[in-house]
Amino acid sequence: LQYFLFLAHTKRVLLRRTAGQSWSSKCWSSKAAPVTMNDGQSGMPECHHNQAAYDGPSYQKILETRRTHLTPNLLAHFKKPLVIHAGHMQWLYDHEGRRYLDMFGGIVTVSVGHCHPKVNQALSEQIAKLWHTTNIYMHPKIHEYAERLVAKFPGNLKSVCFVNSGSEANDLAMLMARLHTGNQDILSFRNAYHGMSPYTMGLTAHSTWRFPLPGVNNGLVHVMNPDPYQGIWGGSACRDSPVQTTRQCECQEGCNAGDAYYNELEQTFKYSLPRGKVAAMFAESIQGVGGTVQFPKGYLKRAAALVRANGGLFVADEVQTGFGRTGEHFWGFEGHDYVPDIVTMAKGIGNGFPLAAVVTTPEIAASLGQALHFNTYGGNPMASAVGIAVLDVIEEEQLQRNSLEVGTYFLESLAELQQRFEIVGDVRGKGLMIGLELVGDREKRTPLATPHVLEIWETCKDLGVLFGRGGLHGNVLTLRPPLCVDIENVELVLETLDTVLKQHMTKGPRSWRSSKSTG
Repeated sequence: LQYFLFLAHTKRVLLRRTAGQSWSSKCWSSKAAPVTMNDGQSGMPECHHNQAAYDGPSYQKILETRRTHLTPNLLAHFKKPLVIHAGHMQWLYDHEGRRYLDMFGGIVTVSVGHCHPKVNQALSEQIAKLWHTTNIYMHPKIHEYAERLVAKFPGNLKSVCFVNSGSEANDLAMLMARLHTGNQDILSFRNAYHGMSPYTMGLTAHSTWRFPLPGVNNGLVHVMNPDPYQGIWGGSACRDSPVQTTRQCECQEGCNAGDAYYNELEQTFKYSLPRGKVAAMFAESIQGVGGTVQFPKGYLKRAAALVRANGGLFVADEVQTGFGRTGEHFWGFEGHDYVPDIVTMAKGIGNGFPLAAVVTTPEIAASLGQALHFNTYGGNPMASAVGIAVLDVIEEEQLQRNSLEVGTYFLESLAELQQRFEIVGDVRGKGLMIGLELVGDREKRTPLATPHVLEIWETCKDLGVLFGRGGLHGNVLTLRPPLCVDIENVELVLETLDTVLKQHMTKGPRSWRSSKSTG
């Protein structure tokens, strides 16, 4: 059965191509490359890029080194982990020459495409001039980049401190908020992810990402997550998305679910916090690790006003949603119609290069002058050159617009897929920040059991499409590709999901439905 489904998948892709569709050269990925493919990958589009053969250590040697010399927290995906040795735009290549469509973007990190030629050139030119001095000396690139980056922000968000990762950025934002306000308590949502440093681990509200250490929760409060799909309240028009939940509501004006979640937040302020003495609240514009959870429209704007009324700052975590990923706006918070006091960013800012930043107002930034504070590599010449090139590519190739147009088509097409497969409980997101939640019972919204999710995920990989997984139960397929993907790439993903879901749902008497999620 699996063999014939693979053949059917290949036939459908070929029929689309011969019906007049041409594979776009927008991402330099259209014609033949000498790569090896298994039977499941035979329907992959052709590609211009000629990738050199792998010449590194053997697969077994890599497995042994990983087992004996790397720390056990480095978990590899898939039953047979992939060895990826090269990338080109939206494509990845394994050690055996197989090519994969990367729908996870290195965990939402590759924004403009793997090894984008303009970014590569900028880094190469800078490496030939100057690698590192630290900021005890002035070098031009950090100043050029600071001006370019803050020009992307509204209001008085005009001061930037460069660091190297999202955890570092959120760590610094926590410090700034406490120093500036003189207050201690910081709020974040249950289901939020803001990093894994000892400081930010407390902000992160997933039991799977928590170590049992004393002091991790010091001064931190987790509030109810305003999730219109899995939460207590939800409706059919809550989200700023082309696709809504299947839940019903009677809202005439505004959002009843949003009002109910906001009332819960007010109760936290009323009973659990020192009156008027809050340091900050952190919020992702769309929750990433938590499974692409979107909040009711208007909620964050009201939350920010409440926090400020109690002496605190509002921090927008744009680590995953920034740099045009949501399509309609350059920053995710703009879709919520408010201006934060601090913005943190990482991942897509450097297209995979270690680079992150905290942007805030000059008044809040002045708090760092109370003592010496230093980041050895933050804003180094190489990182700054890469950051400038990434901004150039986003603008020159209109990748924000591409994210909006391709992402909207993608979401609407996935919604059609949802109508055909009961196992797809929810489709959500904005631009190219997309989640597809798999369920065992659509009416009860029960997460699909982990073995079934893994089987679907693995089979998609065998067919040449790589997804991430998110949510507490790992049952949300996360789609965060490089922003250069095109409609033809989307069609490949849709064909792949159609094939795999059909295959999965024909197995046994709906065994997927009776199983319990194992997390």
